[in-house]
Amino acid sequence: MQLTTVKIEKPEAINFILGQSHFIKTVEDIHEALVGAVPGIKFGLAFNEASAKCLVRWTGTDEVMINLAKQNARAIGAGHSFILFLGEGFFPINVLNAIKMVPEVCRIYCATANPTEVIVAETEQGRGILGVVDGFAPKGVEGKEDIAWRTNFLRQIGYKL
Repeated sequence: MQLTTVKIEKPEAINFILGQSHFIKTVEDIHEALVGAVPGIKFGLAFNEASAKCLVRWTGTDEVMINLAKQNARAIGAGHSFILFLGEGFFPINVLNAIKMVPEVCRIYCATANPTEVIVAETEQGRGILGVVDGFAPKGVEGKEDIAWRTNFLRQIGYKL
């Protein structure tokens, strides 16, 4: 077995969701969940088929996001994994529960805009995702000023009252 890391290639402001599912139907069902959750959403989705033709299956509403999804899915190369890129101004918090409710979705590894590396194991059979490195290590523990900034920020952007 070989362990490698695959860096997710994307523009800095773009959010993505990386997950695992179990069936080719994932592509259409996630597409439907996204457009049902956020009308006008811009996204690209790619799914690594793990049997039969073993193709990268894809869908989306934005050509740039679709191309990012296909490129990164191929680089990861793990069967039954999917990667979803959200166009600028669209965020995981608005679609994550809808994606988790798709019957084929088994797990979500991450939902982030941070620099991310995917830890991949490769055997004679194929590749699998072991986990992710999402962003950077903590530099300390928040103090009172940091708490005040966090609570004010969440209210400023409309996520808390």
